[in-house]
Amino acid sequence: MATVLLSASDKTGIIDFAKELKILGWNIISSGGTAKTLAENSIECQEISDVTGFPEILNGRVKTLNPKIHGGILAIRNREDHLKQLREYGIKVIDMVVVNLYPFETTINKIHKPENKNIDQSIIENIDIGGVALLRAAAKNYQDVVVICDSNDYTSVIKNLKNNSITQELKLALAAKAFRHTSYYDSLISTYLTYEKFPTQATIPLKKISSLRYGENPHQEAVLYSNGIEQNKSAVIFAKQLHGKELSYNNYLDLEVAWHLVHEFDNPACAIIKHNNPCGAAESTDIKDAYLKALSCDSVSAFGGVMAFNKSIEEDTATEISKLFVECIIAPNYSKAALDILMNKKNIRLLIQEMPYKEEKNIVEYRMMSYGMLAQDRDNQILIESKPMTKRQPTKLESEALDFAWKISKHVKSNAVILVRGRQTVGIGAGQMSRIDSLKIAIEKMKKVKCGLDENLFPLVLASDAFFPFPDVVEESAKIGVTAIVQPGGSVKDDESIKVADDKNIAMIATGMRHFKH
Repeated sequence: MATVLLSASDKTGIIDFAKELKILGWNIISSGGTAKTLAENSIECQEISDVTGFPEILNGRVKTLNPKIHGGILAIRNREDHLKQLREYGIKVIDMVVVNLYPFETTINKIHKPENKNIDQSIIENIDIGGVALLRAAAKNYQDVVVICDSNDYTSVIKNLKNNSITQELKLALAAKAFRHTSYYDSLISTYLTYEKFPTQATIPLKKISSLRYGENPHQEAVLYSNGIEQNKSAVIFAKQLHGKELSYNNYLDLEVAWHLVHEFDNPACAIIKHNNPCGAAESTDIKDAYLKALSCDSVSAFGGVMAFNKSIEEDTATEISKLFVECIIAPNYSKAALDILMNKKNIRLLIQEMPYKEEKNIVEYRMMSYGMLAQDRDNQILIESKPMTKRQPTKLESEALDFAWKISKHVKSNAVILVRGRQTVGIGAGQMSRIDSLKIAIEKMKKVKCGLDENLFPLVLASDAFFPFPDVVEESAKIGVTAIVQPGGSVKDDESIKVADDKNIAMIATGMRHFKH
């Protein structure tokens, strides 16, 4: 008679699975909680303590860690010396191990990681020891033992047992899944308990959320993972899709930039993203006006773009959006009338993320390289200082516009130059090898803008994500009417840029912080 060990923290599907095994003639041994559930459903089983001759101790911390359990799992069936030892010590073979682990992931997502390192005891008690050992033992000996860590596999295993088709390929696949499961589980624990920012050894727990339509290009497959520790529910990956086709890899990259950018602002704001760069952004007193001003910055590039709003989309805004082909929209809410309008467009993807994005402290971000990975602090700061560099200081209107422009610069690929009037972009130059080329692009974009702002009332300002290596950007800025500039400062040729600014009566301030984005 074949023997299965059942130890299920999550009892989903375990009753039906155990009944099927009984029909097939399997002997069941089980740990306390699972044994009780089986008994309540009139399913005969033998308790672990009866097999080991040793009771559960330490409030259940020790129950399956015993040679009579692990010997029965790890014995290689075609080795006579192993079988001889089993007979010598009265150990029976275990042919299948079914375990799901203590709900550590569920527990930590209810209890935010404390900053003072005083870990809640319920977290500690939900670190599974015996279950992980059982899965690893069974997976190691997969040639002789079937291992199941996922209740979704119960049905297929029963089907294969009935057909006598438990192949080595199936056993290997289940074993690999078990090792992935325990590795993920351990990475959750190590990540949650680690307070060191860049430890010598690092693990990143990743859990698949969904398959994506495709990767950066249609010939590339792609999926979306979460990091398992779902502390920040305001992130894009937890947004709910209301309408449209499946999202692609690029859609998520653009949505991420858009969602982060609009939450730099408290007032109604809109960001339009194309190829991971803003082609327009604005802040206003109402969301429709913010959208129209963002669109006016580069209405050509906005075609097929991704949009984010930090306030609810109402009917009048949806009516304006519907005039343009849009890939994706993310917003905290939509009125019913707005949804009716937008859902008439078959291919538009609509996402709702009700929680405003809030960046957590001490976030480390990773980027893959060939056979390695880079890690760094997230660029979630805005300003170290606001230091005047020129004789003339910015006016109140200029300061407000500079503040807006500087926040935008953080989300534009380097080299980044942003031209702003009031609280809206009127020209964005991104991703060029020289800063002067970025300015030239921004100027060309600005020539096509119909922003509707009085140029005498709303001065033109410029933000640069890094310092000026030469005074050429300041010189060209003066020619188009820029009256104030914000930049990090720190160039060996700052004096040359300052002199040009003073000569042209341009106010220039240094932030002491750059915002390269590669």
